[in-house]
Amino acid sequence: MAEPIISVSGLRGVIGSELTPEVVMRYVAAFCTKLSPGPIILSRDGRESGLMLKAAVVATLIGHGKTVLDADIAATPTVGVLVRKLSAAGAIQLTASHNPRQYNGIKLFNRQGRVIGPDEGNAVRDAYVNGKNDWKPINQLGMVDTIELPHEGHINDIVKTVQTKAIRHRGFKVLLDSNHGSGSLMGRTLLESLGCEVTIIGESPDGKFEHSPEPTESNLQQIAAQVSRDSFDVAFCQDPDADRLAIIDANGRYIGEEYTAVLCMLNAMEIRQTANQQNPIPSNAPKLALVTNCASSTLNQDIADRFGATLWRTKVGEANVIDAMIEHSAVYGGEGSGGPIDPRIGWVRDSFVGMAATLDLMARREQPLSEIVDELPSYAMIKDKIELANVDVQVATRELHAKLSAPQVSTLDGLRLDWPDAWLLVRGSNTEPIVRLICEATTADAARTLIDRAKQIVASI
Repeated sequence: MAEPIISVSGLRGVIGSELTPEVVMRYVAAFCTKLSPGPIILSRDGRESGLMLKAAVVATLIGHGKTVLDADIAATPTVGVLVRKLSAAGAIQLTASHNPRQYNGIKLFNRQGRVIGPDEGNAVRDAYVNGKNDWKPINQLGMVDTIELPHEGHINDIVKTVQTKAIRHRGFKVLLDSNHGSGSLMGRTLLESLGCEVTIIGESPDGKFEHSPEPTESNLQQIAAQVSRDSFDVAFCQDPDADRLAIIDANGRYIGEEYTAVLCMLNAMEIRQTANQQNPIPSNAPKLALVTNCASSTLNQDIADRFGATLWRTKVGEANVIDAMIEHSAVYGGEGSGGPIDPRIGWVRDSFVGMAATLDLMARREQPLSEIVDELPSYAMIKDKIELANVDVQVATRELHAKLSAPQVSTLDGLRLDWPDAWLLVRGSNTEPIVRLICEATTADAARTLIDRAKQIVASI
């Protein structure tokens, strides 16, 4: 049997081959050996295999003397909120994020309500590899409690961060594409609480995806067509566990995932700027901090520069972004894969934060989303990949470094080459057996040319 892919904060694999109840029980047992006392939140993203894996997780947690707080189907960001509100020792979310139907996986949370970082993740992985466990005798077994209304606290926290009266006044007509993932359960309630007229695609969280679950432009063409045809103000498109968000404007234009965190940062910084005009801050006050990863758009730097903030870049991965946000006391963060992180809500990428902040921006400015986006600098990003079996990543990065002359070079995460009008990132994926190539330039042709040149160099090795 093939092994699942183990990343910093969890694992994922194909059901029946890489991922079985036996693998899940071994991994959860390893996690239990690293946990401090306290209850454990358990949730799933609605995939068909989720019930099977949930049974294995519950049995393992009870067998390790843990109290299981069962949220059943809930979004990944909601799990993070629940950990903090219920003072849990951690959480397990059953999800394979944007991977296809045959996949499932596990995300692990610590008591901060965030996915575990490299040190914790490596400790769990080592315990898994070594078969560590701590099964309890009959008089020390755990139990299961059900969490009633798991989304309520999360919704209340988000609503407090936006101008609800202004949003409700606009009465936005919103299309929500949850694609049979977990996002619809909270999505409808949140949007309706903000006075929106809501239509949901894939409302039943049963994992029977109507289109490929990653919210990319090619996968959302039918959704985009429906937006313009039926006169929606905006469409919000989630991945199955609802930590990622892609946006489509009223014209049916795919704004995409790269803009999600950017629009949230823009909204947050404009609100702070207005507040500072009313109550000026001292001139010697430290700069505000924003955080994103090294694979995210230059738009993040543009927002930071506009408001005199410092942008910190990290390795790809939610845990890395969160570590930097905590270290630098960031006011906002996120990843270009559609994941805004508002520290007022929690330390998790959050599609619901993205929806509320985007509506807040549209309502406060009294502008359609298309006009707001058109005011931002324009870049073209192309993402490509190479099968890992065909390339040695270290050799490839050395060749690219040697043959593509760039004034700025970073090896923070793979190899990133920066020119005044473009950048190229080449790195091994943490979740799939591929090498990712990401290029952003001022035009799509320029980005494509650079990507193709990089692939030619790799192919010639």
